[in-house]
Amino acid sequence: MSSHLTQLASRLDNIAPFHVMELAKMAAELERQGRHIIHMGIGEPDFTAAPSVLAAAAQAMADGRMQYTSATGLPELRAAIAAHYRDMYGVDVAPSRIIITAGASGALLLACAALVEKGAEVLMSDPSYPCNRHFVAAFDGSAKMIASGPEHRFQLSADMVQQNWGEQTRGVLLASPSNPTGTSIDEDELRKIVEVVRGKQGFTIVDEIYHGLRYDAAPFSALSLGDDVIVINSFSKYFNMTGWRLGWLVVPETLVPPIEKLAQNLFICASSLAQHAGLACFAPAAMTVYEARKAEFKRRRDYIVPALEELGFKVPVMPDGAFYVYADCSALSDDADELTIAMLNEAGVVMVPGLDFGPSTAHRYVRISYATSMENLQEAIARLRIFLSGRTQ
Repeated sequence: MSSHLTQLASRLDNIAPFHVMELAKMAAELERQGRHIIHMGIGEPDFTAAPSVLAAAAQAMADGRMQYTSATGLPELRAAIAAHYRDMYGVDVAPSRIIITAGASGALLLACAALVEKGAEVLMSDPSYPCNRHFVAAFDGSAKMIASGPEHRFQLSADMVQQNWGEQTRGVLLASPSNPTGTSIDEDELRKIVEVVRGKQGFTIVDEIYHGLRYDAAPFSALSLGDDVIVINSFSKYFNMTGWRLGWLVVPETLVPPIEKLAQNLFICASSLAQHAGLACFAPAAMTVYEARKAEFKRRRDYIVPALEELGFKVPVMPDGAFYVYADCSALSDDADELTIAMLNEAGVVMVPGLDFGPSTAHRYVRISYATSMENLQEAIARLRIFLSGRTQ
């Protein structure tokens, strides 16, 4: 029987493999061989949903509330998120502007489907989360990666946006706090960026998926900068619900009908079970749990940063959010990819090289996730101390 290989779409040429997942596969193979591996690679909280959220999911299943919802989501959940913005950030957002999505990835997919067309250019910082540029590529646009170093907290500035805006530029895609750096954009700088983009009649998308995990500043959302700012968020990180695939998108009222049309066709709706569970996230009992876990993440950050620096890593910018450290490893190796593979094979510790996040930091930076227990972090530092001492002898 002859096989026929269907010709693939050319857009796939613009989507690179995800090295984070490749390292995860290597680590899984070592675990199958009986090795104990400490995972500081994938950005997934070691906590799960709060007990009251799990109970709400079980009750929804028992009650048979598993049918399709509206493509925009449960009205009660949209209202609860609007109330959360009012209570947490002091921002009034109409529930009608909130669209419930299949995770932040679903939100970004819908936003790019609505705003990116063939040949369109979207400005992003280098380094940044790789999937964001691939969402743009999926709709035949291109991400223009702008190198941003420690002096800019690895984020875009208004001047960078102004200088790099070209004829094909249609908007910017920001992340604050950022993956991989854990750094946020200063409030005044973000305001200036929005003003520059607004002046050019472009769009501003701000990924705030880690926004609940900011440690050193008062809560601030880009939604306070105007109704034209598009914000992405999710239940995955702060609410510890990664596998539930539940997120949301806040858009101007004029964008709701076209995005609803896209959601109807692409997704029908987000998981109804996850939506009913998500409602319980905003109850006081659950918020108490999540705030305690946030404090634990901060405790881990305050341990891991100086511990890494003692080993010879350089942390040029203290991460103020998320659960990542972006560390310069050039004093230890001139090849971050080689170093992370050696750390995995010899020390049993998973870190991620800068390859995924953009060319400007690809070979001298590694991303460390501290979304694991303090005991694991301490054991990882002990192993790395032995591993690195062996490399210098």
